[in-house]
Amino acid sequence: MAGRRAQGRDRAADPRRGAAPCRRRDAGAYALVVGGRSAGARSAARTARSLGASGCLALSFPLHPPGRTEATRLPELLGVGLPTLVVQGERDPMGRPEEFPDDARDLDLVVVPGGDHGLKVPAQGEVTQDEAMGIVVESTLEWLVREVAGNRSRG
Repeated sequence: MAGRRAQGRDRAADPRRGAAPCRRRDAGAYALVVGGRSAGARSAARTARSLGASGCLALSFPLHPPGRTEATRLPELLGVGLPTLVVQGERDPMGRPEEFPDDARDLDLVVVPGGDHGLKVPAQGEVTQDEAMGIVVESTLEWLVREVAGNRSRG
């Protein structure tokens, strides 16, 4: 039934579901980037390094439960120890962009203007939904080239 959770193991929490290889330029090797959205982003952040990943992609990282900013999950994100891209909606109640540190090592933040936790933007917003998804795709591709595929000193 729609809207109901299936009983048993949470498939979204399985870190292997977010694993996707990104072809490296050097010697045809592959680099692994682990990623996910929301709870999947948390799972990716917690497991990327142990899976041998070269990077972590966190879409709509749930920095805290809605309205409970004191219950931060920032240590999970800062503990990745790999280049990490966070794509966050400007209006995300589970972590607004200004709640993320500006100076965190290996952490890049991209903001979807007007986006909520699902990266959905208002119909009369600053950008259309197609433009918002374009921001997600373009920023991810740019980050992959810069931090993963183009960075031969890592991994």
